[in-house]
Amino acid sequence: MDKEKSIKSLYISKELNTICEKCGYGCNAIYFQQNFKNWTSGNKCIDKLIQDTQLSAHYDVDKALEWIPYDRLNNIKYTAETEIYKANWIDGYSVGLDIYGYNQNASVTLRILDNFNNVTLEFINEIRKDHVIYGITQDPETGYYMIVFNNKCKECDYICIAMLFQQNFENWTSGNNDIDKLIQDAQLLTHTEDELPEVLEWVPYNRFNNIKYTAEAEVYKANWIDGYLHIWDNYNKFLMRYNQNMYVTLKILNNFNNITLEFISEIKMDYIIYGITQDPETRDYMMVLNNKCEICDELCSAMLFQQNFENWTSGNDDIDKLIQDIQLSIHDNYKGFEKVLEWIPYYKLNNIDCINTERKMYRANWIDGCINKWDYENQNWKRYNQNVFVILKNLSNPKNIELEIMNEINKSYGITQNPQTNDYMMVLSNICNKCDCTCSAMQFQQKFGIWTSGNDNIDGIIQDTQLSAHDDNVYKNALEWISFDKFCNIKYNKKNEIYKANWIDGYIYNWDIHDQNWKRFDKNTLITLKSLNNPKDITLEFINKIKEDYEFYGITQDLQTKNYKMVLKSKCKKCNKICSVIIFQQNFENWTSGNSNIDKFIQYTQLSAHDYNDNNDNDKVFEKVLEWIPYDRFNNIKYTAERKVYKADWIDGCIWEFNYYDRNFIRYNQNMYVTLSILNNSNNISLDFMNEMRKDHIIYGITQDPITKNYMMVLNDKCKKCGYICNAIQFQRNFENWTSGNNDIDKFIHDNQLLAHNRTYNTIEWIPYDKFYNIKYIAKGGFGIVYKANWTDGCIGYRNSWDYKNQNWNREDQNMSVALKSLNNSKNITSEFMNEVKIHNKVSGGIVIKFYGITQDPETKNYIMVLEYAKNGSLRNYLNTSFNKLDWFSKIAYLRDIAFGLRTIHENELIHRDLHTGNILVNDNYIKITDMGLCKPADYNASENAKNIYGVLPYIAPEILSRRNYYTKAADIYSFGIIMYEVISGLPPYHDVNHDNYLAIKICHGLRPRFDFKVPQLIVYLIKNCLNANPLNRPTAKEIYEILDPSYNVELENQIKEVEKLNNNPLIENTVTNLGLSYEIHSEAIYTSRLLNFNNLPEPKNSYDYYAKNDNIISKEFSDSLQLRISQLNINKSESLQINLSQLNINENDQNDDQNDESEGSRIKRIKLE
Repeated sequence: MDKEKSIKSLYISKELNTICEKCGYGCNAIYFQQNFKNWTSGNKCIDKLIQDTQLSAHYDVDKALEWIPYDRLNNIKYTAETEIYKANWIDGYSVGLDIYGYNQNASVTLRILDNFNNVTLEFINEIRKDHVIYGITQDPETGYYMIVFNNKCKECDYICIAMLFQQNFENWTSGNNDIDKLIQDAQLLTHTEDELPEVLEWVPYNRFNNIKYTAEAEVYKANWIDGYLHIWDNYNKFLMRYNQNMYVTLKILNNFNNITLEFISEIKMDYIIYGITQDPETRDYMMVLNNKCEICDELCSAMLFQQNFENWTSGNDDIDKLIQDIQLSIHDNYKGFEKVLEWIPYYKLNNIDCINTERKMYRANWIDGCINKWDYENQNWKRYNQNVFVILKNLSNPKNIELEIMNEINKSYGITQNPQTNDYMMVLSNICNKCDCTCSAMQFQQKFGIWTSGNDNIDGIIQDTQLSAHDDNVYKNALEWISFDKFCNIKYNKKNEIYKANWIDGYIYNWDIHDQNWKRFDKNTLITLKSLNNPKDITLEFINKIKEDYEFYGITQDLQTKNYKMVLKSKCKKCNKICSVIIFQQNFENWTSGNSNIDKFIQYTQLSAHDYNDNNDNDKVFEKVLEWIPYDRFNNIKYTAERKVYKADWIDGCIWEFNYYDRNFIRYNQNMYVTLSILNNSNNISLDFMNEMRKDHIIYGITQDPITKNYMMVLNDKCKKCGYICNAIQFQRNFENWTSGNNDIDKFIHDNQLLAHNRTYNTIEWIPYDKFYNIKYIAKGGFGIVYKANWTDGCIGYRNSWDYKNQNWNREDQNMSVALKSLNNSKNITSEFMNEVKIHNKVSGGIVIKFYGITQDPETKNYIMVLEYAKNGSLRNYLNTSFNKLDWFSKIAYLRDIAFGLRTIHENELIHRDLHTGNILVNDNYIKITDMGLCKPADYNASENAKNIYGVLPYIAPEILSRRNYYTKAADIYSFGIIMYEVISGLPPYHDVNHDNYLAIKICHGLRPRFDFKVPQLIVYLIKNCLNANPLNRPTAKEIYEILDPSYNVELENQIKEVEKLNNNPLIENTVTNLGLSYEIHSEAIYTSRLLNFNNLPEPKNSYDYYAKNDNIISKEFSDSLQLRISQLNINKSESLQINLSQLNINENDQNDDQNDESEGSRIKRIKLE
């Protein structure tokens, strides 16, 4: 099997819990098989037939029949002529592993099975030649079994469009057999959706609106409400239609009895034919059709224009012909409309003003605007540029109109007629000679007539600037006349002899084609009004001189003094634009600290903020800017004696950028946490002092306590590593608001949170106990009790953790389920134990169970670890309840995940120390490792317990039991080897014996668990290597992972298939069952962590035939021999465990064999791992 298929089989098997022997993964057949127990027809023959078809549907689900409950069929009707039933199938047929139906409410046929006991696959296959068979059902009243099927097309070999039409034949009739046959024949020739627009259909006469007779053409015109057939909608079970309310022609069929497909084909040369209808009054049959273009062979734009010819006339044949000829030349449905002419009724023009009496030219607004494309939904032309300005120019000679239009510089939209003078007029666009389009200069020109300054010289200079504004930078080039009532808050500045005011509208930005007016920006902007001493002297040179220091927007006139004034705004000489400095400067008069030194210093920082609007540095503009912050803009002010500073919430938050709309700075981080630090000597404040402060702080501004009169800097600590307020700083600010009551725990949480600079994934927190509810007991371990609970707040979000708006952490999964591990005797928890908890947190998340934080039971005072909740419980519990649901590949997948987690732990230079199936959890088919290094009491003291061993005996490596080695990664590998045995066999290791010193002795002498069935050799080798008595000969977690990964080891899959055959356990019988394991546990077999105090254990060694016998972990001969020899020892339990090795009858030859086995084991290990 290739790599991709191996991986697929491994992962799909987790969902389906078994794999198909033929396909190598969980295919359709397996899915069907798992569902056998959920249905029955009540007849064994029918059940077997359906099951046989489903078990053969490995790749093609269409081959499978299904049992269809009768209540899943609706609208069941009997057809006496064909002796069948018609119905709608609510669910629709299955499409495979997605486990949902397709073609819901599909129309199906039901035919009674006359002899259901003899129904066979051959019988079904014979029916399939002409039908699609979905399954079998049973009428609960008659007891009849019925086949659920549909006719399929002989040409297409499936249910094509023709079959869908056929299903509908009984729902309509024209009342004429010849016409019915013609339409049905045409529909039965329509096999694909591409042919739908060409199909004929019977169209009821009441589906037409606005039917009008055209005597000239002897036809009727109408709107077809539904529109023509377009595509089949499988979801809603109908043929979708297009072009609703479309314009059609109804043409009488004079001799409908002889109508044929050949006749229809002849008609189709000049028309698009949609179907046939009948006038219920005259009884005339009519073809429903449309003209089609000879050039395009379809209904193009030219035809859409043509349909409308009868709806308008200019009253002049020459003009009508010209417009129609141009419209008939536009074939594309989406472009080319800039060339089209149309007849424009005079009432579609507004605000008509004469602009040139001599040439009879007028300016107007065209209400509808220009044609863009055809709107199929509304059956009309879509238009744009409504209320566009147009020029109306008299036609001097309507008979030479074509020449006149050709000679016209401006584009012509169409022709209209003044109803009073009867003059025909061209409707022209206002085209700029320079730009060849309606540019900004033309938009300005259109409005010349609606304003005047009352001074010809001023009008002339404004118009000149506007006529030169061809490009998009209108506001930089054009002046405008601004009415004085467009200013508010006008104040005189005597010192500079100018006025300050707010300009309500703001300056021109660009043209809005929808509103036919200028878009404006910077509404209510603060501007300067400066008097024009001599309006007659204003020139372009004068204007350009003013623009060196100002943005020059326009001219206005004081209505009382009649003085003309320039409307200006100062611009920065450095930036040559209105930068942040100008905005700050305008606001200087609106605040003061009451101290000239402080005012001067704040203003100095603000006058250095020149980078506003720089796309690259927009977020850094205000980094070094200070501002004066009124003291009443702070809330919750509290003094911190330890640091001699105040803490507060700043209501407004810091400046981010300037908002032109409301004339204020945009701020973010409202109600942000800040520190207020007293300025001891406000008179000596300097840039050097501030720069020194900025090394460790972000400084926002200065404020003053109105009671003490102390000036204070408003600042925040910043992270020395990040250089800004990172997550670590946000956590640090909150340290004073909580305590666990234990210095070691507090320090542990503090240290952890201070590492959360850019991410919070592994961050833990102190969680008040009242944040948990629904606390329920789960299990008791060696050193603690585990509870399940719901956490009200949920955990801190992984990304975008800090919520600047609410000044708190963003949290996710509110009311999430968590596990609470209460640590026995943890009221006096030790620093050594906290170090172990710290180690656990180093690899928290992923395969290792997530560690959220610590809380404390207010009654017992025991500290509690808040951990990720695994709803399937421990792996041991999962094996007890679900082992028989697991196939080989599921077991291998679980072991591979455990190996991956162990690899992660070891690559972080950590050791688990207590790896067993009670400390491995299952959560929705995902493995989670827990209790890293926590197999000891919470009040454990290393100095007092240096020699003590804690853990679960069967999983502890013999070199640890015999105290000949400290815990190493190899000790974890030994534990993993025992877990491999347990997952594959389903049995707890040594479940039927006492877990006492005798078992410890046997383990040191080479006792290992044994399988009672065949296991793939690769697995046996791997387990043997993991359980080798010599820790140096054990594989690494990385090597184990690669052996168990199908992308590295395809041979493993082949061996699994072989042992399945040897175990007489075919895949087809290895189906899902809810039965768990059945075994008995010895009363003294203990699987919780505890103190193990064994003394004088023998030196660990392998069995004498460890690598000589490779069909199991240890040979039966050795196991039986060892059990016998240990039982023969006369050991008094009250005496010291001194073992005389000679009593075990292990001779020198055995020992030599053992050494040879060691060497052989190492060789085998190298071969397999390479």
